[in-house]
Amino acid sequence: MADLIKQPSSLDCFVCGVKNPIGLHLEFFETESGEVICDHIIPENYQGYPGVAHGGIVASMVDEVLGRVHMGNDPNNPRFMYTARLTVHYRKPVPVEKPIRIIGRPVKVKAHSATSRAQVLDENGELLAEADAVLVDIPKSMFDDVDLYALGWKVYD
Repeated sequence: MADLIKQPSSLDCFVCGVKNPIGLHLEFFETESGEVICDHIIPENYQGYPGVAHGGIVASMVDEVLGRVHMGNDPNNPRFMYTARLTVHYRKPVPVEKPIRIIGRPVKVKAHSATSRAQVLDENGELLAEADAVLVDIPKSMFDDVDLYALGWKVYD
């Protein structure tokens, strides 16, 4: 596999927040080709049915990956986007307490919007879910007076 570059995380985000006591604590890595990869084991406290991750948790994870595809790995100059449309196709139950891999890929990049596609795979590479998103830039003016580093936005070891 190509070299992986770790993307920044925050302190409090539900998906990536390193200090969020109820968060998922996902870590994201960008490949040289622009894919974003996340390997994770979903804890059983995020299950819906016994042994199966809640669909909302799966949607949260793919939503994060879909946006991170366009974010980049420079903590000082991220492209923050919000999801305008998210479509998730659940193909098979996503297990808790077993390794999964989420892979996000860019589809189209425009000046103020973008699209991306993601897959959730089990440890054998079998497709469990796939998702598509339309994303829109968050206005840079929202971050004019925000110290991202002070908020914990950085690459953590």
